[in-house]
Order: sequence, then structure tokens, then C-alpha cells
Amino acid sequence: MGLLMWLRTGLLMALLTGLLMAIGYVFGGPSWAFMMFLFSMAFNFITYWYSDRIVLSWYNARIVDEYEAPELYAIVRNLAERAGLPMPKVAIIPTDTPNAFATGRDPKHAVVAVTTGLLKLLNRDELEGVIGHELTHIKNRDMLIGTFAAAMAGAIIQLAYWARWIAIFGGFGRDDDDAGNVLAAILVAVLAPIAAMLIQAAVSRSREFLADEGGAKISGKPHALASALMKIEQAVRYRPLRNGNPATAHMFIVNPFRGVSIANLLSTHPPTEARIERLRKIAEEMGIYF
Repeated sequence: MGLLMWLRTGLLMALLTGLLMAIGYVFGGPSWAFMMFLFSMAFNFITYWYSDRIVLSWYNARIVDEYEAPELYAIVRNLAERAGLPMPKVAIIPTDTPNAFATGRDPKHAVVAVTTGLLKLLNRDELEGVIGHELTHIKNRDMLIGTFAAAMAGAIIQLAYWARWIAIFGGFGRDDDDAGNVLAAILVAVLAPIAAMLIQAAVSRSREFLADEGGAKISGKPHALASALMKIEQAVRYRPLRNGNPATAHMFIVNPFRGVSIANLLSTHPPTEARIERLRKIAEEMGIYF
């Protein structure tokens, strides 16, 4: 598991670094490509050590203790013990859109974050199912590659956004009068976000099924997790998250950005219906019937 995780993380770093270097080459040739390489190396280092803080800051998430959120804290602590994990930090995101994610570079530095909307929407059993899902991501060490992908893809999307405006207003490069450079800049500006989202999709889809299974077994309540997924899915349709970073879509238990960004052109999660059906089968295997 450890070796595979590091191989996947290394491959992701290489792919995203190459994409950044390609963007730099289009705009300024070899010198800019080298600058993007140096930038990506520094960014890789910062992301490894501080990715959880970066992502939590995007959502104004606040770390809470057991006195501030006793029920939530108790659920996380009990399920973490059941899963054989160190107690992760617990964070609350101030938004009515119901959702949750896990972040951090390893189980000893993990954070489970939930929104205020999730706490209002779900009952205790459903919340336990969701927390079990997120703890499974921690146990399977999905957070490092997922959080890294979010931070790096976010940087690429921002660079592509700037590239689009540079191309529109004349830009810069080896030859400002070269229409081919402008065309290439526009192409990079369009393709870079799509490439970043494709990487996210490759990282996340199969891991969600595994996290659902683990969450069902850790909580012992596959039916409650299925009910939670259905409630979150329906709520997100009517109340998508609007003040967040689409590059983090794959981190959430259900994509919260539906209908509001380019990220929605590419699926970062399996269909919720398929996840619920799979949870029904898991419940039957556990001798539990809906």
C-alpha cells in the first residue's frame, strides 16, 4: 500500500509538473519552462507539508475540539478507534451545502472536515456512515494524493485563467507578433484545466467505492451511508457550493460544484445511484437488509 501510494503520488507530481512546464514553454520558451520546473519543485515541497492547511483555508474551515462539537468529536473518536487509526483533527466548514472530506499527508496528520449543512441535514447514523467513509480514505492513504491533486490542479487552473487573458490581450513570448504563439496559448488555456480534471478523475473514482465499503464496515451501517449519500446528492442539486475551489471536487464525498464550473464536464465521482446499489449488496453480505 505504501509503495503503491508513493508511486501514484510520484506519477501525479511528474504529470502535473510536465503540464506546468508545457505552459511555461508555450509562453516563454525554454527559460520559462525551466522557471515553471523550479516553481513546481517548490510547490511540490510546500504542498506535501502544508496541503491540508491550504485546502482548509480555501473553505474557512475551523479546527474544533470536543467541547465545541461534542457529538461530532465523539463520533470521529469512536470510529477512529474502531478503524485502528490515530484520532484525526476535526474541522467544520461554515456553509449550508452538506458535504465532507478528509485531508492531510498521512494518518498521523489527518483532518476530517464536515460542513455545517451536513450536521443539520443528517441524523447520527447517517453522520457515522459519512465519517466512516472519510476515515477509510485516511486508512487507505488516499488523502495525500487527493489533496496534492487538488492543490496542484488549482494552481494549473489559475495559471490557465491568466493564460487566457494574456492570449486575449496580446500576451508575451518569444515573438509577440507570432499568431501561432497566441493560438497555442489559447489552446493551453483551454486544455490545461481539462487535463487537471482528468487527472483528478483518474485519482478518485475507484477510491470512492472502496471508501464506501470501508465506511459501511467501520460504522456497521451501510443503509445509513446510502441514505446520507442520497440526501447529500439531492441537496447539492439545489444548493451547490459556489464559494469554493473546483479543483477540490474529488475530495468531497459527493461533488459539491454541480452546475457551476468546468469541473462538472468531467465526473470526479461514480454515479451516486451506483454507489447506493453497491452499498445495498454490501449490506446483504453483512446480513443487513434495507
